[in-house]
Amino acid sequence: MNLLKRFPNQNMPNITLSIPDSLHKRLKKYKEIRWSEAMRAMLEKRLEDLEVMDDLTKNSKLTMKDIEEIGAKIKRGIAKRHGLT
Repeated sequence: MNLLKRFPNQNMPNITLSIPDSLHKRLKKYKEIRWSEAMRAMLEKRLEDLEVMDDLTKNSKLTMKDIEEIGAKIKRGIAKRHGLT
């Protein structure tokens, strides 16, 4: 969705994004792409995902240590299932 259409007549602040030269050269290959619009859409999607995660976890009693332990167990299980251990 075009965010400019979604938020008509709004003065949007600018942000500056630093990228490696190699990425910039690859982006320039596709001059027909509006990279600002693509970045706005990616940022919007990422924020929506984070907001969903916030909503899902707002009542959680887990600590960061709990989350890291669960993550480590999951990774070990996946590695074992795929014969990587």
